[in-house]
Amino acid sequence: MSSAGNNPLPRAGRTLPRASSALPRASSALPRASSALPRASSALPWALVTPALGWTLLFFVLPFIAMGFSSLTAHEGGGFTLSNYSQFFTNPSYWQAMVNSLEVTAIVTVVSVLLAYPFAWILAEQVPERWQRLALMLAVLPFWTSYVVRSYSWLLVLAQNGVVNRALTGSGLISEPVHLANTRFATITGFVHFFVMLLTLTIFANLKQLSPSYRKAAADLGAGPVRTFLHVVLPLTLPGIMVGAFLTFVLCMGDYITPQILGGNNELLMPQLVMMQIGRRGDFPLASALSIILMAVVTIAYLACARWLKIERA
Repeated sequence: MSSAGNNPLPRAGRTLPRASSALPRASSALPRASSALPRASSALPWALVTPALGWTLLFFVLPFIAMGFSSLTAHEGGGFTLSNYSQFFTNPSYWQAMVNSLEVTAIVTVVSVLLAYPFAWILAEQVPERWQRLALMLAVLPFWTSYVVRSYSWLLVLAQNGVVNRALTGSGLISEPVHLANTRFATITGFVHFFVMLLTLTIFANLKQLSPSYRKAAADLGAGPVRTFLHVVLPLTLPGIMVGAFLTFVLCMGDYITPQILGGNNELLMPQLVMMQIGRRGDFPLASALSIILMAVVTIAYLACARWLKIERA
């Protein structure tokens, strides 16, 4: 009886080493799984970034390199030359086109900022929260229509028999229609109509990030509304202004449609000059050189504004 009763115990005991012997095998597999985790985690960022890098390489870097080589060749063929770049500095019409572009862009940027900041302030501070989305949707309505359609619409508004001249002559303020279309004024008007909304969005985003505690602290220290705005609100919202102003500068500097439709051929800008070299003369090397010079001006503007081109949460 005693031997029969004690027999199961040694058998169960004999199974214990087998189960325990499986533990090192399972534990030995843990380092393999854990060693695979860093590999997967390090490969994931590259897998996510590779499509964007490939797109940038294919559609920006390679075309830019090709344009750079083209700008160093002569129009009639031959070896490398710097004559395309020297023409820009020696030809007065080319240099004047750059000056015209900078003047138009500077005026558009300043006017757009002066109009967009009060508009963004009203949206962020005066409009109730429940109506702000609707107000923003109405503000971005110009983005819903084609850029070409907007330009031609302004051409009809500013024409000799357009809405503006009819209103002025009908009210008796002027006796003869004013020449507004195909002028710099028409070009600036079309640009401002588009870029005010872009600046409004960037400034509005920065105003919404501004904590009300800053204004309360300034009021506790005795600052009035004007001093609070000049010394607290404006410096803290300056990044939003600079981001919108830089986007306005870049888009306005390289735009071809609005100056061509609204400005006509009365004033030559850099994008029109580039397209003229391609469409009329077929001079791709000179057009490439002018395009690279235009990109260099935009790069200089970026470096000048780089310290402000970042919207931080206040």
